[in-house]
Amino acid sequence: MASSSSHAEYATPIPRMEFRRHRAPRGIIMLSSVEIVVGLFPGQGAYIPGALARVRANAPEAAQVIEAIDAVAHRIIGEGLSQALSDNTADQLLDAAPDVLQLAVFATSVAAFRTLSDQGARFSVLVGHSLGEIAALVAGGALDVAEGAEILCHRITVLREHDTSGGGLLALACAPDRAQRILDLLPTSGTVVAVDNGPGQTVVTGTADALRRTATIAAAIGLPSIALHSPHPFHSPLLAQARQELARRLSGYSRRPLRVPVLSPVLGRYYRDSDDLGELLASHLVTPVRFGPTVERLHRSGAGVWVEVGAGRALTSLVRSIEPAASVHTPLLPDLDTLRETGQYLAPAAEPRTARHTDATAANPPPPAAVTAATAANPPALAAVTPETGTSAAATPPRETSTPFVSVPTQRLSVPPAPTPPVETPAGPPAREAVAARVRDLYATTLEYPEEVFEDGAELEADLGVDSVKRVELMGRLGVLFQLGPPPDDLRMADYRTFGQVVDFVIDSLARAGTT
Repeated sequence: MASSSSHAEYATPIPRMEFRRHRAPRGIIMLSSVEIVVGLFPGQGAYIPGALARVRANAPEAAQVIEAIDAVAHRIIGEGLSQALSDNTADQLLDAAPDVLQLAVFATSVAAFRTLSDQGARFSVLVGHSLGEIAALVAGGALDVAEGAEILCHRITVLREHDTSGGGLLALACAPDRAQRILDLLPTSGTVVAVDNGPGQTVVTGTADALRRTATIAAAIGLPSIALHSPHPFHSPLLAQARQELARRLSGYSRRPLRVPVLSPVLGRYYRDSDDLGELLASHLVTPVRFGPTVERLHRSGAGVWVEVGAGRALTSLVRSIEPAASVHTPLLPDLDTLRETGQYLAPAAEPRTARHTDATAANPPPPAAVTAATAANPPALAAVTPETGTSAAATPPRETSTPFVSVPTQRLSVPPAPTPPVETPAGPPAREAVAARVRDLYATTLEYPEEVFEDGAELEADLGVDSVKRVELMGRLGVLFQLGPPPDDLRMADYRTFGQVVDFVIDSLARAGTT
């Protein structure tokens, strides 16, 4: 396991972005004026059908990124992304082409990040989950797209050649300490904790026989478990030989200074510009992932917005399980294809776009006041940038300090008018059922409940378990969806206990706004 990070590393200031006051994408809560925005890059298996093809179709720049990765993959491992560009699911890819699935996860994240960046999105900090850390380093600027693809392909070939364990991964529905107590009952099995995803899930890794015995013990004590469809026992001592070979193959890779800080759940610290990337990325094969503690750490630092830069909601769901009130964005879900819109929404207050970035191998233009992975004692104010080119004024080089977290000051700049609203309110009085259908869809999507439970008489808290914090958030989302503006100052949640009362509130608000 990697050594713990120093106090100075925990004192790294995270840039806060000052955002335009414009309407949010469908179903997403409005940002406050200054936020810490976290980009999350998922790992093995985090894929949904058609995700990569949808990103490729979103922008020419994203298509160039995918083509560059495909060319590298053909050169090194002899196969590209054609299967992932079909409608194959993650399970189908794991059965037929597990290595292509890893490439697809990587390519989806890098291309999605490129599209978000080209639309003006800026991130305060990037976090990768296992395999996703390579994509996070590309997005942060330490590697270009081709280098990230080469590193991933070397990882794939090394595991093909040096992993003969037949091992895998097993997810347990419990915190790491309880999982460890189960593993302690099998002292000679070699099974270890691979991933700490928070109090609700721990992933263990080992040989197939050891994992079967672990699952048997879990079942005996009533603890749910599921064998993950993984081609290798990632984050396990079983991959020690593969780690040594991968470190040798990656020894020639140099790196660039980071433009966006990358916080590693594997290393337990931010990447530094002096790091040996080859050695550290090779160490991932045998070192556990501490994603849950990383989320808690960023939450304590003031992280307010979490964006899944990849397919689905694997990591944002984990964030919500740890911090239920977190504001999360999932722009690549099949029912919420809002990648471009989310990029514009996450654009900080800045000068209008004047140029378009066209280098296919540069996934991320520099964000405003992006600090390096080293700590900054006196961070400069965020510089005015053009979101397309990312050019900014030179910043004073950071130096290490043990000063506690501080907020980075921002410059308030004039901004262009708000973009066209994503939802238009029809002229004339809206029919109650039409309004109810839209409210029901928002509540069902946000809470992940079936629409049928949202009847007029359904008590949101008593019947459906929606607490007051979530109800306030949902009211804010309704304001965005129906263009109502912020909730009135005298709004009392106690007056809107049932779903029907919420619908009536929307209709009354539309009437006051002059839409009836």
